[in-house]
Amino acid sequence: MIGRSAAGIFLAAGVVARLGSVYSVTRDFIFLLMKSLCLRLIVSALCLGSALAAASPPNIIFVLADDYGTGEVGCYGADHYATPQIDALARSGTRYTQAFTAALCGPSRAMILSGRYPFRTGATNQDATGRFSPAEETLMPRLLKQAGYVTAAIGKWGQLPADPAAFGFDESLQFKGSGVYWNTQDKGKQYLVNGQPRALRDGEYLPDLMHQHLVHFITKHRERPFYIYYSLSHVHVDILPTPDSAPGSQDLYADNVAYMDKLVGKLVAELERLQLREKTLLVFCGDNGTAKARAARATRGGRPLLGSKGSMQEGGGLVPLIASWPGTVSAGQVSRQLIDSSDFLPTFAELAGAALPTKKVIDGHSFAAQLRGEVGSPRTWVFNQLARQWYVREAGWKLNQAGQLFDMAEAPFAERLVSGEPLTAPAAAARARLAAALAQLNPAGGILDDGDGTGRHAGHANRPDPKPAK
Repeated sequence: MIGRSAAGIFLAAGVVARLGSVYSVTRDFIFLLMKSLCLRLIVSALCLGSALAAASPPNIIFVLADDYGTGEVGCYGADHYATPQIDALARSGTRYTQAFTAALCGPSRAMILSGRYPFRTGATNQDATGRFSPAEETLMPRLLKQAGYVTAAIGKWGQLPADPAAFGFDESLQFKGSGVYWNTQDKGKQYLVNGQPRALRDGEYLPDLMHQHLVHFITKHRERPFYIYYSLSHVHVDILPTPDSAPGSQDLYADNVAYMDKLVGKLVAELERLQLREKTLLVFCGDNGTAKARAARATRGGRPLLGSKGSMQEGGGLVPLIASWPGTVSAGQVSRQLIDSSDFLPTFAELAGAALPTKKVIDGHSFAAQLRGEVGSPRTWVFNQLARQWYVREAGWKLNQAGQLFDMAEAPFAERLVSGEPLTAPAAAARARLAAALAQLNPAGGILDDGDGTGRHAGHANRPDPKPAK
């Protein structure tokens, strides 16, 4: 009996040992399995969070510099101007080398906000820009408000009609005219906040007040999507000392470029502080090329651009364009994709999930897909108009309203008029493509310019409002 009991004990002990071993293995296996599952759940949650973040409509801040061409931006190869903050913005996203807009600020801004070409809106010259109405034109803020955005216009309203609220902006800070900095200027005595006049006091620098208003708006509305049209004073004349200018500075223009660059850096820093950087598409753009008085110095690689503000040559309408949206727009990209300023409205609308107007022709092509790193359907040509001059431009060729074809292989420093017959095969093919694009647009069949031909002034003091084109 004792032997059997002892044997039973040893057997039981062996079973227990084996069970313990099995339990240990099972426990370790279950632990490893649970650990793996947890890791997978965490990764899945992170991926889902990233996907949801990418799918969420971004905040949109559109920074518009005044009279600022590519020859004044460091990352575009400017010889005489340092712009470290704008350059850093470019490194964080995509810098476009083939972005075009109208060569004067009024027609340019009308196209940016409406997504429509001047012959459709009537905004063919500076004065005419003020004649289209909120009843006829649906601008960017009204579209985005339908998608749940809160909107603000901060800065220059200029030649645009009525006031920002009439076109759908929820809040605004605006000044009249261009290039307002200090109250020592006649046009700088006051500015408007939500339509109410405020005095610009001694020692107050209006660009700093604009920045403060911008930060306040972003902070107040950081829990919902917002759109800000941030239209800078810089670097339009008057060129005056900035708060950072040294006494007796001999290069006030460079001082102003540097101060604008500083403001861009401060904006980025605020977005980072508020943890909004990856939720915000930040676009920096020029409203037209460098002003004529500054064009000779706005060189790239020792060469001036052909043309300047107000010109239908390359330097009039070619502008800096940078898009930064960390986590969505790939960093460090340089794109030769053709963009014209009618493209912003459909692009922002697509990103916001907003429907485009159906009763008006929208000329812009969305490049939202390209911002997300997708192939999309990039445009093959851009259109540019000022007064009764216009052209269609593709990567290597340009055709204007007079039927002149230009070889743009050396742009932006030169453009060669193609003359003589017969045309080479590439030139003939380009002429055919561009002529077909112009025939499709038919600018001559739209609202014709009634100005003095320069795009700066209308021809009549009293004239009826033009009938808008569809």
